[in-house]
Amino acid sequence: MRVEVDVKDVDLTFDKVTVEFQREVRLPGFRPGKAPREVVLKSYAKRIDDEVKRKLISDNYRQALTEQKLQVIGHPDIEEIQFGRGQALQFAATIETAPEFEVPEYNGLPVKREVASVSDADVERALGILRDQHATYTDLSRPAQAEDYVVVNYTGTSEGKPLTEIAPTARGLTQQNNFWIHIKPGTFIPGFSEQLIGAQSGDRRTVNVDFPSDFVAPLLAGKKGVYEVEIVLVKERILPELNDAFAITFGTESVDKLREGIRRDLQNELNFKQSKSVRNQIVHALLSRVNFELPETMVTNETRNVIYDIVRENKERGVSKETIDRQKEEIYGVASSSAKDRIKVSFILNRIAEKEGIKVEKEEITRRILSLAQQHQIKPEKLIKQLQERDGIGEIYQQILTSKALDFLESKAMIEEMPPASSPP
Repeated sequence: MRVEVDVKDVDLTFDKVTVEFQREVRLPGFRPGKAPREVVLKSYAKRIDDEVKRKLISDNYRQALTEQKLQVIGHPDIEEIQFGRGQALQFAATIETAPEFEVPEYNGLPVKREVASVSDADVERALGILRDQHATYTDLSRPAQAEDYVVVNYTGTSEGKPLTEIAPTARGLTQQNNFWIHIKPGTFIPGFSEQLIGAQSGDRRTVNVDFPSDFVAPLLAGKKGVYEVEIVLVKERILPELNDAFAITFGTESVDKLREGIRRDLQNELNFKQSKSVRNQIVHALLSRVNFELPETMVTNETRNVIYDIVRENKERGVSKETIDRQKEEIYGVASSSAKDRIKVSFILNRIAEKEGIKVEKEEITRRILSLAQQHQIKPEKLIKQLQERDGIGEIYQQILTSKALDFLESKAMIEEMPPASSPP
């Protein structure tokens, strides 16, 4: 977009900015605001030029966008062509504009929702998990039995060599000290724990295993392993008794109240999952109904953000840098596709919000910031400053607008109730 500003407007702006400098600057030998124009021009020529240029480009750029009815994405790349006193200002702005598209029909989108509720069995399973989390472990002098826990030191080999010679990243599988193993089929390496039944503290055993074909360390898959194991301790897990004293540790007065609280939490989780499923179906329906070109810069930036998230999640899961590097092309492909869908959905939802008059109030942004500050245990003022430095307020605005638009679409969706899918016991 090329813009030209008339020479009269350029000279007028020079005059106005010069007067402002005369009023505000302090020069030796002159009272504030009384320095002669010629002295000010000589002392502050470059700063005056810079301020005139900034004002003229900023004002006329915005005016040109309004006149051309352009919706710009991101910041423009400004190229100065001509500028100076007594001549017209000419500049070119390279901009990226929002895509033009017809909003697809969005009322009554067909979605399916499972009819499900929290059962007594669900509550009891959750109670069992709470008891497991608060179990205690007692040392035993007797031989190990099924369901006991054993603490062991071990070293592993295959084909007479340490496992790390075959699979360099398998250090934890090659040697461990004070390693806890639950004597239960399927734990650790298949067939390992069962061979420790009957062992006591101080015993040594040789354990032979067959690494499965789908083993977590692919280089060991299908091979045979030999482990020299020293039993350090045999332990029994003792679950806390399910009584009112146990309930009190969770801030409630009785087991019945604890069950009520668990049922309420499970129902909230179920409601969230159902709503998330419905929203995902709405998003997929919108994506399938319209197609348009996306701004390249936005796709590049969002792809970078998604890659960062994928790499961070993999590192948190313990995936090695070498493995991540080997998968970088696959990660880029997934990230690029995800980024495009995110941006496309954002444009569609923004247009729907505009058509339906859905807005974000300042109070909503304030509440979200206060909630984030509490969640991250940081002062709201500090969080606001951090958000302002990286345009995070705009991100929060967009998150709230997206959520409100999806609330609207969910309320208008044509929902078909479905029986719950069978789940494993």
